[in-house]
This record gives sequence, C-alpha cells and structure tokens, in this order.
Amino acid sequence: MRFLIIFHLIACLTVQASPIDEAMQPFIDSKKARGVVTLVADEKRILHLSALGLADVKAGRKMETSDLFWIASMTKPMTAACIMILQDEGKLQLNDPVSKYLPQFKDESITILQCLNHTSGMANVPGEWRQTSKTLEEYMTHITKTAPISAPGETWKYCQSGINTVGRIIEIVSGQTLPEFMQQRLFVPLGMSETSFYPSKERCQTLAKTYDSRSESDKDVQITFLGLKGKKPWNRDRYPMANGGLFSTAKDCVAFCQMLLNEGEYRGKQILSKAAVKEMTSVTTGDLVVGFTPGNGWGIGTIITREPQGTTATLSPGTYGHGGAYGTQMWVDPVKKRIHILMVQRTGVKNGDDSDLRRVFHEAAAEL
Repeated sequence: MRFLIIFHLIACLTVQASPIDEAMQPFIDSKKARGVVTLVADEKRILHLSALGLADVKAGRKMETSDLFWIASMTKPMTAACIMILQDEGKLQLNDPVSKYLPQFKDESITILQCLNHTSGMANVPGEWRQTSKTLEEYMTHITKTAPISAPGETWKYCQSGINTVGRIIEIVSGQTLPEFMQQRLFVPLGMSETSFYPSKERCQTLAKTYDSRSESDKDVQITFLGLKGKKPWNRDRYPMANGGLFSTAKDCVAFCQMLLNEGEYRGKQILSKAAVKEMTSVTTGDLVVGFTPGNGWGIGTIITREPQGTTATLSPGTYGHGGAYGTQMWVDPVKKRIHILMVQRTGVKNGDDSDLRRVFHEAAAEL
C-alpha cells in the first residue's frame, strides 16, 4: 500500500509534456529545425516557455530559453514603434514627405507611412552597396542612386530601403543614432537588456547556430546576415539595419509584444499612446495585395491578419506581428489576448511566414 501511495504521488508530480513541445519535437527529430524556443503569453504573464533541441550541434550545446537569435525583420515593428514615439511627441507625422528630413529625396513624393508599409515604390539597394555602408547616412546616398520600381502608393512591394530610410529619419529628428534612440526609448523602459544591433562577443557565445532545413548535415551555416560584411555580430563597423539588424531573445520580444497588447503600457510606463498602437496595428494598405500569407494587410511596420486561413487559421482577425528571415516569429492576437513567439535559426525555407513549423506552432499554442 505504501509503495502504491508513493508511486501515485510521483505520478502526480510528473510534469506533463506541453502540447507545443510535442508539436515541435518531430521537426527536431527530422532535422527540419535543430533547436527551437517557444513562448506563449497573455498581456501580463508568460504561460509557456520552452527550449528543445540543440543550439550548437557540433558542440552538443542544448538550446536554452535565454539563447540569442538574429530576429531579422522582427526589427521592423520596433523601428516603427520608434517613429510612433516621435509622432506622439509631435516631432513628425506619418504623412510627412521623406524630403522634409532628407533633402536628397526632393524629387520623390514618398511619405514616412509609405516607407513603413512598403508602398514607397523604392527598390532595394544592391548588395555591394549595402555591405560597404558604415552608417545609415551613408546608406541613404545609395538609395537615391537606385531607380524606383513604381510610383509611391501604387503597389505593395516588400522593401528594405524604405525601413532603413525611416531609421535615418529617426536619427535626424532625435539627434541620436538609431541604436541610442532604441536603447533609451524602447529597450530600457521595456527591460529588453538582451536586444542589440551589436551584441557583445561574450553574449554571442549563446547565439544559436543556423542550420539548413533542407540538409541532414550537422554543419552549421556560415552566418551571413545582411550588413555584417563577413564580420562578427559585435563589430560596429557597419550601419544599424533598421530593416532587420537586431539580435534578441524570446523574453525580450515578449516584453515588446505585451506593451503593444496593453495599448502602449508596460509595467506602469506608457511607452506609446493608445492611438499610436491602434494606428500601428490597423491596415494601411487598403485593397492592395500584400505578402507573405493569404488574407494579410499591412499596418505601420506590422503585418495584419485580416482573413485567417492556412498557416494563420487559428489566429483571430486583427492579429498582428512580423517574422524574420531565419524563421523567427512574433504575433499578437488582440482578441484572444495571446502572444506567440517562435525562435529558430534555419535557412532553406522558401517562406518562413507560411511554413509548417509556424502553422503547427500556432495550432499547438491555441490548445493552452
């Protein structure tokens, strides 16, 4: 009898596997992803946080929930938030022409809003010019040398140049570099101590390695993040990519998302006005066809799920967020009051926003 009682107590104390972990494990087993960090939260607390697989296969280092990731285009909503801070302060307006702050654009009728929702008509700067730019100011000279692909407001085309232009405007209006402004006005108030364009050499020891999802090889992919010019992430001899240069962690990203879900407030501090959050997370592209999954619209530096379907089927209409080039994802469902964050570093996926990994993650997270 005593044995049965002890056995029962042990069984009761056994932690049940999360449905999210169970859903992610097949991707680890098949090497479609070597390691992942998953996080689900509401507006106040973390409901699920887990790490599976390996961050470094060769070294046998397990993935940890505190590991660092290149979040790539998840930088865009953070850049947009900085613009909204300046608009809240009356220092600029979304409908201002870019030429008001950058005279070299005097022949273009592009607005700040069009830069943020990818309707500016700008073309992306060729790679060799991106890789030789040391500052956003220098990068601007290359943008004006690149012929536009359409008239402003005419079409939607995902464009890195527009977001980097906005990054330079932030510098001009604030009198600070983009990293300085983000640190002071966004990262410090939100407690995002691990988020940076230039993570330290020491912190990069926990940077998750990147692997090709199409390969069975355990050899990590050489880090070739745009703008690094073959240098290490901590090297500052490169411009801060407003379009996709940040490194971060799941816990830092959830702080940013909780601020948005709480209408700009975070732990008693009003980072953005309620009006700014509403504007950021409302569709600004009308009936234009946009990427990266069916049924989307575009907000201010954010993707809006207008008509959930396929990969986004378990999300509510109005869910907003952004993905990153190596598969990272952060999404806020304002109806269900849920935040979904997926951290992974993998290449070889045609469209990370429309991947099976993201779909399965959303489906499993909906069971919590």
